[in-house]
Order: sequence, then C-alpha cells, then structure tokens
Amino acid sequence: MTSEIIYKGELRTEAKHMQSNIVIETDAPIDNQGKGERFSPSDLLATSLGSCMLTIMGIKARDMNIDLSDAKLSVYKFMKPDPRRVSKVKIDFNFPSLNLDDKQKKILENAAHTCPVAKSIHPDIEVEATFNW
Repeated sequence: MTSEIIYKGELRTEAKHMQSNIVIETDAPIDNQGKGERFSPSDLLATSLGSCMLTIMGIKARDMNIDLSDAKLSVYKFMKPDPRRVSKVKIDFNFPSLNLDDKQKKILENAAHTCPVAKSIHPDIEVEATFNW
C-alpha cells in the first residue's frame, strides 16, 4: 500500500505515506467551497509534476556530475469549469549557479519532460515548462 487517506470532515483529508508515516493534509480550495488552508488535491497534482521533473533531472545531473542543489521552481496551476479540472500546469525552473553547455541543458530538459508523472498527465492538460539557465 502506498498511502492511507482519512476524511477529516469540512472538506479536509489526511493522507499518510505508509513507508515513512509522514502525513499531509489537503483542503478544498476557497473557490470550491473549502478553507484553502492546505494544498488542495489538484495543487498536489501540479506540485507532484514539478517535484517529479526536478527529481528525474537530479538523477540525470548526478550521473553527469552536475550539482542541482540550488535549483528552484515555481508551479502555477490553472483550472477550467464544467467539469472542474486542471487545464494547465506552468513550471518555471531556475538554476542560479549553473554554467552548462547546450548539450547538458538539453539532456536535463529531456529528463524533466520524461519523468513518470509527466508521462501520466492526461494529454488534455497543457504542461508548459520554462528552463531559466
């Protein structure tokens, strides 16, 4: 089992990661009858994509002896109504202290686009990634 999720009431859930026992909570967003005090489930979808992209880049970078330690990304999630769904995820990558050649950049960008979560995102969801080297 990957996780266990409990409904806590008032549109909040508590998810426990079974291997580590780490707990995260979600709230429905304010624009969907919630409190917006935690990540929403759709926030986690967008955030998961960014985290996965950066993790797979980190694996490839490690293989290439490149340190991505100060890499930072900003994730933007866009919603559509009827039915309510994620329509777009925009991710801006920033690498403040790297001096890479074009080949290295291309390899790392390709790694990001081929991460497991990116490959699992429905094709109706637009993914826009900007790499600021």
